[in-house]
Amino acid sequence: MIYVKTNNKSTQNWLIVESIDKNGIIKIKNKNIFIKLIRVQPINFNLKTTLEKEAILNSYKILLKTCNFNLQILIHTNKEDISKIVSNVKKSNNDSISIISKKYIEFLNKINSEKQTSTKNYYIIIDEQSEIENENLANIYYMLNEKYFKIKECLNKCGNQVKECKKEDVIKVLHFFLNTNYNLNR
Repeated sequence: MIYVKTNNKSTQNWLIVESIDKNGIIKIKNKNIFIKLIRVQPINFNLKTTLEKEAILNSYKILLKTCNFNLQILIHTNKEDISKIVSNVKKSNNDSISIISKKYIEFLNKINSEKQTSTKNYYIIIDEQSEIENENLANIYYMLNEKYFKIKECLNKCGNQVKECKKEDVIKVLHFFLNTNYNLNR
C-alpha cells in the first residue's frame, strides 16, 4: 500500500489578507495594518512638449516631497490575448475579403510574436498602521483617504487619472498574483 502525504493547508492559512472591505481596503491578518490600492492611468510622456515634460517632472517631484508616508509602486504587465480578435476575423465568411482576412491574421500574429504586445496597469499601494490594537476604523480609513487625495491631487497635475480600487478590483489584482494564468483585463 502506498501512502501519499498531503498538505491540508489552504490558501487562507498562509495568505496574509484577513479581509477586504467594500471600499477595497485590505486588513492584514494578525496585525493592525490596512492597505489601499490606487490605480493610475499613465500618460504618454514622449508625446509631450519640452515645456510640458518639465512641468510633469516638477509635479512628480512635488508628489515625492509632499508624500511623507510610505508608498509602493506596482507595475503589472499583461501579455495581450489576440485570440478573440483572430476568431472574429475568421468568423466572417465573406469570400471577397478572405484573402485580406488571412493576411490580417498573419500580420496580427507577427506583431504579437515580434513585439510581445502587452498592456500595463499601474498601481500605488499605501498603508496605515495603527499602534492601538482596536483603534477606530473610521480614523484609519480617514488617514488612508487623506493619503489617497494627496496622491490624486499631485498626479492629476501631472495629467494622470487616478482611481480608487474597490473590492472587486483588489480581488482581481490579488487573484492575478496568485494565479499566473489569469488576465487582469478580463
